[in-house]
Amino acid sequence: MPAPKTPSKTASSDTDAKLVRELADILNDTSLTEIEVERSGLKIRVSRAAAAVAAPMHFAAPAPMAAPVAAAAPTAIAAQPMSADPAGPAPEVGEAVPSPMVGTVYLQATPGAAPFVKAGDSVKKGQTLLIIEAMKTMNPIAAPRDGKVLSILVGDAQPVEFGESLLLLE
Repeated sequence: MPAPKTPSKTASSDTDAKLVRELADILNDTSLTEIEVERSGLKIRVSRAAAAVAAPMHFAAPAPMAAPVAAAAPTAIAAQPMSADPAGPAPEVGEAVPSPMVGTVYLQATPGAAPFVKAGDSVKKGQTLLIIEAMKTMNPIAAPRDGKVLSILVGDAQPVEFGESLLLLE
């Protein structure tokens, strides 16, 4: 005796396939790269191939050019806090400027340019200290108050997390 067919699975599969095709058509008709829909506990995500989108973004991002130029900068910056504290770890002195977002930090406006600030520089409230790239947008990080830069705690082209200390102000 043949096994009974399960019409609900077949009907559901046809509906799911139709939904995927509709989502793919929306991607083709728009500039979206990904779309996700959830219905009755079923979650479907459709996205374009990353290779077609990623190549132009790499050419526009300053990171590939900034990393070789600034290869010596992270070493010099990292050495500053260490030379100021030869006795070993001690509590941080000064006010930490936290990262307001997740992204990639850049210490200068363009590759090869002078950094916005260096350890020992005096800064005014609102002055740009560095920039954080997030979602291909450059976000200037301003000094929260007047002060002196004690040390820079991040390297150029380094990824940072929300709330991570970027530099110390006296």
